[in-house]
Amino acid sequence: MQNSTEVNEFTVVGLTDAPELQVILFITLVGNVGIIVLIYLDPPLHTPTYFFLSNLSLVDCVYSSNITPKMMAGLLTGNKVISHDSCAAQMFFFVAFASVDFFLLAVMVYEHNAGICKPLHYTTSMRANLCTQLVTDCYIWGIIESSIHIGFTFHFSFWGSNIVHHFFCEIPLILVLSCSYIHINEVILFVLTVFNVIFALLIILISYLFIFITFLRMHSAEGPQKAFSSDTSHLTAASIFYETVIFMYLQPNSSHSMDNDQMGSVFYTIVIPMLNPLLYSLRNKEVNKAFRK
Repeated sequence: MQNSTEVNEFTVVGLTDAPELQVILFITLVGNVGIIVLIYLDPPLHTPTYFFLSNLSLVDCVYSSNITPKMMAGLLTGNKVISHDSCAAQMFFFVAFASVDFFLLAVMVYEHNAGICKPLHYTTSMRANLCTQLVTDCYIWGIIESSIHIGFTFHFSFWGSNIVHHFFCEIPLILVLSCSYIHINEVILFVLTVFNVIFALLIILISYLFIFITFLRMHSAEGPQKAFSSDTSHLTAASIFYETVIFMYLQPNSSHSMDNDQMGSVFYTIVIPMLNPLLYSLRNKEVNKAFRK
């Protein structure tokens, strides 16, 4: 037993002290907001494909801007303190919208599958109300999952150290600061992450299997090549996002290290939200045409 004070605020160590990082953070917001505005202003882009893409950009904006302003303030002012309630709010929005991103990428593959495998039925199979329902379900699940994590994480009292060796309030790094029994929290985190990974990857793998079979039935030597080359952008973004989340949340606690955790988190909080507008727009003729117009 020892005297200690209850923690009412946390000190986030941060990622780097280089102010140049703010350029990357601004690119993320400008790129995603630009995609949303472009799709909204151009009527030919009012299709299921770009409806999902605009929501992906919105999600990337929200969960990256939820982290980067505080991170940039720490870079510019040196104030790296975040209150208990602000930490909980940051975690809530990050988990909610990251979960939405997780399933939205799978929904986009499902839509892509519908367009390639059954093009004549595409307008009926991807009706506007179905697209809206799919996106709404992603948001609902993200809010539910985030609420579960916040409820189980912040019902603890935090005593002693308040140093978060990270650049934002992420669940595993906050849990280790609690003096309470956190095994139940770790199990819940593991189970929900496994559910997300398995459910999303099943949708993606099954969809791409049907896409690949469809290309093989075209009786063209270029069929298999097209099956892979036409989807490299989406596969690149999805694979980096899923792999870094799996690395962060499904590895044993004994395998965690500060440097590796920060590097993994950088990919799904900064790199992927910055790359998505580039991956989905630069190689897209319709988006380029709308941009020029």
